[in-house]
Amino acid sequence: MRASGRIDTDVAERALRVLGVDEGGLDEMDRRVLGILCGAYSGRPVGLQTLAVSVQEDSETVEDVVEPYLIRLGYIARTPSGRLATAGAYRHLGLPVPRGVPGAAAVQPELL
Repeated sequence: MRASGRIDTDVAERALRVLGVDEGGLDEMDRRVLGILCGAYSGRPVGLQTLAVSVQEDSETVEDVVEPYLIRLGYIARTPSGRLATAGAYRHLGLPVPRGVPGAAAVQPELL
């Protein structure tokens, strides 16, 4: 038994690090999905099958396990054309947010 059987903040943080969960609550698979959406397909919609193949996971697992959590956090948007990473996903990964990404600040044109 570790930590004398008591769970405090330090013990919980160490356990999450061992499990690969980051400060935002994302595990390795969550970060892989966001990495694909923000990297290779940056700003373009990605179909479920393509996304699943890209992260080497079954499409049902991506759709039923990974996607709902990322959608709830506001990191991906499901559109008729496919899945899109939102500005929050780019920020979580420490990447610059491209124009036109859902949730990106709209740049207002200069008036006059």
